[in-house]
Amino acid sequence: MRISTTVAEWMERRRAITASRIGFVPTMGALHRGHASLVERCRRENEVVVVSIFVNPSQFNDPKDLERYPRTLDQDLAVLKGLCADDVLMPAASELYPHGYRFRIEAEIMTRVMEGAHRPGFLQGVMTIIMKLLNLVRADRAYFGEKDYQQLKTITDMVEDFFIPTEIISCPTVREESGLAESSRNRLLPAEARGTAPGLFRALTTAQDPSAARSILEELGFRVDYVEEHWGRRFAAAYLQDVRLIDNVALKDRNAALSGCRQ
Repeated sequence: MRISTTVAEWMERRRAITASRIGFVPTMGALHRGHASLVERCRRENEVVVVSIFVNPSQFNDPKDLERYPRTLDQDLAVLKGLCADDVLMPAASELYPHGYRFRIEAEIMTRVMEGAHRPGFLQGVMTIIMKLLNLVRADRAYFGEKDYQQLKTITDMVEDFFIPTEIISCPTVREESGLAESSRNRLLPAEARGTAPGLFRALTTAQDPSAARSILEELGFRVDYVEEHWGRRFAAAYLQDVRLIDNVALKDRNAALSGCRQ
C-alpha cells in the first residue's frame, strides 16, 4: 500500500498507474464499517483502489466541530491495509489549499435546504474538495454512501454539470444492529446516549409524517435541526447531547416496512 502525503508525490504516482479501471473512495478518516463497505466494493470492481484521508476544513462552519472531529490515522491505515487498498492519499490542508480558500463551487438550489440551510458553507466546501480530489485521482469510479444522501446527490449533479468523466457510485447505508447508521461521529456519543441514538432511525421509519417524526425525536431528548422529505426520501438531522447525527430513509422502503408490520 503506497501512501502519498503531498500533491507532488501523488502526481508522480498517478503517472505510473496504467490500470484500466481505477476506483476512488474519499474519506475524512475515523473509518468504520460503512467506509469498509465502500472500499470492499471498490476493490471488487476496479484494478486499483485509491482512498483519501483528509479532514476538510472548508466544510466546517464551526471551528470547534473541526477540532473535535475524530482522528484515528494509525488505525485507519491498518484498516485500509487489511482491505487491500493500493494507494492512500493523505495530504495536509496546505497541499490541497496552497493559496487558501480562494475558489469554491456553489450549488444554487441545494444550499437552500437541509444541510445547505443549517450548515452555511458546508456543501460548498464538500463540492470544492471533491472537485479537487476527482481532478487529482482521475478515477473511473468514485464511491459514496447514501447516509450522506444530500451530499451524494450534490456531487452526482456537480459531476454531470462539469462533465467530469468519473462515475459516481451510490452505496447503501451500513447500520448497526440497532438501526443506527454507521458514522464517524458515533465515536463522540457518550455511553449514556448510545441507547437513545437508534431512535433517530426508528423515528424516520415509523412516524406517519415529518411532523410526527420531529415530535418523537424531541420526546426522546433530541434537539432537532430538521425533518424533511425530498427526492423520495425522508431526512433528519438532530443533536443528541452535543453530537449531531444525520440519517435518511427511502419512503418506498419505509412504506413497505410499515405494510409488513400491519399484516
